[in-house]
Amino acid sequence: MSYSIVGAFVIVLGAALVAGVLWLASGGAWQKKVDLYRAIEDESVAGLNLNAPVKYNGVDVGKVRAIELDHANPEQVNLLFAIERGTPIREDTIAVLKTQGLTGIAYLELSGGAADSPPLLATPGNEYPLIRTKPSLSARLENILTSVLTKLDGTSNAINAILSAENQAAFRSAMADIATVARTIAARRDTIDAGITQAGRTLDNTAKATVQLEAVVARIGRSADAVEKMGTEVARTSLSAGKAVDAVGADVNRFSTETQPELERLLGELGALSTSLRRLSEQTTRDPRGLIFGRTPVPDGPGEKGGAP
Repeated sequence: MSYSIVGAFVIVLGAALVAGVLWLASGGAWQKKVDLYRAIEDESVAGLNLNAPVKYNGVDVGKVRAIELDHANPEQVNLLFAIERGTPIREDTIAVLKTQGLTGIAYLELSGGAADSPPLLATPGNEYPLIRTKPSLSARLENILTSVLTKLDGTSNAINAILSAENQAAFRSAMADIATVARTIAARRDTIDAGITQAGRTLDNTAKATVQLEAVVARIGRSADAVEKMGTEVARTSLSAGKAVDAVGADVNRFSTETQPELERLLGELGALSTSLRRLSEQTTRDPRGLIFGRTPVPDGPGEKGGAP
């Protein structure tokens, strides 16, 4: 075998190997079609590299194509995913940054995608559909720890303020006062017991008085009902009296109209009779015989008819 044949074979084999590598790198015949999606992370993406896996419920469905810092808002990181076409990326799909095992290699985990949720599409003005994100477990733990540490720091400051020298002195003074009060109470224990006993008796008497008061209130209520009934009867009597007065007034008017002329005539006749009786009395006084023998005629005077010339 000539060296030229061997050299040609090596060259062809090397070219075929390079072509195969390039073909495999470009995807080859097994290259799958992908769709591009965007995501915005509000936390650090440390450990996430290009071509990091994108998983959907633990199944590899794509790769991370680009990681860029948002220059308009440095607190955000723009991510670009290449996800296999046909993956159910919907409007309720959420991307979460996770780490794999103890190695700390980061990847993106997709979840959600309810059957009744519409497919995720690009909005006007955006080139790629935007997948929503939520904080990773490490970010949530960091926020919780930060909050807890802040509260612990505040509690520590409050405890230090409470345990200051001035407060300690005030606390000792308060304890001394409490001890004094306790000794005073102990010294007057008998008096306090007697007062408590007397208070119990007072409460018993109050309860009895309350029972009696209820009976009095009941009697007052019955008296009030009786007074109300009496008032009703008085009102009815007043109404009847008013009617009676009206009737008497009508009778008086009728008496005045019908009887007054007769009464006036009677009074006139009584006046004439009184005058006659007075004259008779005077005549009887002057001549009592006239009441029995009648009146004696008076002789005619001179020049009168029947008399002497």
